[in-house]
Amino acid sequence: MMLGKAVRSERIFNRNTGRTIIVPLDHGVTVGPIYGIVDMRATINQIAEGGANAVLMHKGMPRCSHRGSGKDVGLIIHLSASTSLSPFPNAKTLVGTVEDALRLGADGVSLHVNLGDETERDMLHALGEATTQASYWGIPVLAMVYARGPHVKNEYDPEVVRHCARVGQELGADVVKVPYTGDIESYSRVVESCCIPVVIAGGPKLESTHDLLLMVHDSVQAGGAGLSVGRNVFQHKNVTRLLKALNGIVHEDWDLDQAEEFMGEDM
Repeated sequence: MMLGKAVRSERIFNRNTGRTIIVPLDHGVTVGPIYGIVDMRATINQIAEGGANAVLMHKGMPRCSHRGSGKDVGLIIHLSASTSLSPFPNAKTLVGTVEDALRLGADGVSLHVNLGDETERDMLHALGEATTQASYWGIPVLAMVYARGPHVKNEYDPEVVRHCARVGQELGADVVKVPYTGDIESYSRVVESCCIPVVIAGGPKLESTHDLLLMVHDSVQAGGAGLSVGRNVFQHKNVTRLLKALNGIVHEDWDLDQAEEFMGEDM
């Protein structure tokens, strides 16, 4: 790995654990300015104070969220997008470049691919082009890869998720984000199929804090490299405390009871 990529990767991953806590904040393009991402500076202050390794956002948002004080946090610029208003919401299109991210001082870039969609080939092409450019500039790439299309029966099927993870690896990503498959045994097979770090997505808003802590705990036990979770973090009633609990699980090997005891009344 070239030095530049190694330095940037260490701003996204904890160099001691090899794991990461990423909080995506790119939802404004997809679904609008939902609760938790209206005041971006306030949200990022909470996220940084909680000890997240990085935040993820579109290229227009660092100007609305850069802070001149407080704890630092890594920055990943998302390069692809679609909206829930589109008749084709799963068709992600390229909306930024690696050079855009570098000019913003980013530590990494990310792209979203929906396997099985009618426009899959365009998303795969965009990911391949981005990893080529990122390799030249020495900037890490996070690939968010899901199975979402007319012929996909279950996007959480372990074999389907293994396929998703492998696509990210094969096309040159440095870390891949996929859904959690529901149990340690099946998710461990996903992790084993990749030679790059695998992190879990948060998916839809979960029913409880317990569900999130359990999912993260079990994914780490399965060999996962952490999480990239958005609304289940930034819409929590105590963002900072939740992230400190997640830090305990991801970076300090807390068990579930320790994390829930730490959360206390904020569960």
